[in-house]
Amino acid sequence: MNLLHRRILLGFAAFVLIGALLLLFAHQSQARVVEPNWELARQSAGLPPASVSPDLPGLPPPPRQDPCLHCHIAGEEKGLWTPLVRWLVFGAAGLVLVFGVVQSVSMWKTRAPWKPLMARAGAWIEERYEIAAPLEKLLNKPVPDWQRRWWYCLGGITSFLFVVQCITGIMLAFYYQPTPEAAYASIQFIESEVRFGAAIRMIHHWSANGMIVMCTAHMLRVFIIGAYKKPRELNWVTGVSLLILTLAFGLTGYLLPWDQRAYWASTVATEIAGSMPAIGDLALVYLRVGWNLGAQTLSRFYALHVLIIPLATVTFMGLHFMMVRRQGIMKPL
Repeated sequence: MNLLHRRILLGFAAFVLIGALLLLFAHQSQARVVEPNWELARQSAGLPPASVSPDLPGLPPPPRQDPCLHCHIAGEEKGLWTPLVRWLVFGAAGLVLVFGVVQSVSMWKTRAPWKPLMARAGAWIEERYEIAAPLEKLLNKPVPDWQRRWWYCLGGITSFLFVVQCITGIMLAFYYQPTPEAAYASIQFIESEVRFGAAIRMIHHWSANGMIVMCTAHMLRVFIIGAYKKPRELNWVTGVSLLILTLAFGLTGYLLPWDQRAYWASTVATEIAGSMPAIGDLALVYLRVGWNLGAQTLSRFYALHVLIIPLATVTFMGLHFMMVRRQGIMKPL
């Protein structure tokens, strides 16, 4: 009980201290007031300058400008993060205080130790769905020491990079416009105007390169130790399919900036696909939606990049992981 009381008092003291500091420095975040040109107003009204008759009546005093109005409309307020920081600080302190009070009242009322909220949520879900037993059977599996070496983690690194690609891709999709007129401009907007936009795009770019490298290294490791042999043939097939899908990610994503490099690199790549025997023309027309690159090509590559290929990748990853879990990892030679 003494520890709980100490935590509540510390939280309340921190709340008061942070509030006092924010109120002390609140004037730094107020809107910059732009003074009107009263000399120009005097000249327009046919009055003498203020230097000649500074006490001339008839002109109203400068109006007070609403800081919130100029923050959101006139754009004169530069500290736009200050209200968010205030809400976060005061909200977090308030939540800590409320949680401490609820915890103390619950313990005083029930005369029992406090049960964490996550444990309560887990017990509530388990009471209704009874998923603890199958999850324990699925996840509780011992891992030998030889499987903890770094070269056995290349597939897991590839999966992690795929998750990074999905998260950063969703962030970029909020601002990207898949049209020839707006694609490059939207990329420039992300790079220069969106907060952390350049960093998110670079994370997406380098994660794509790392995903290809890690997937290739994983395939080489599997081939060297002979993990493609019986009974893991289908696992090898799904792995090769995932490698092809990874390369397809790179091909379709390369065109999306719609600059000179993306345009001509995609032109060469589609011409390579068109050189295949028997089905080359069909592949070329399918990828370009015609014989030349255009708006429909960009739209098709975008649909493949954000819809078709991710769904196929998730499907093959599920099959791949299921078979790895059932068959285990090939022992080293």
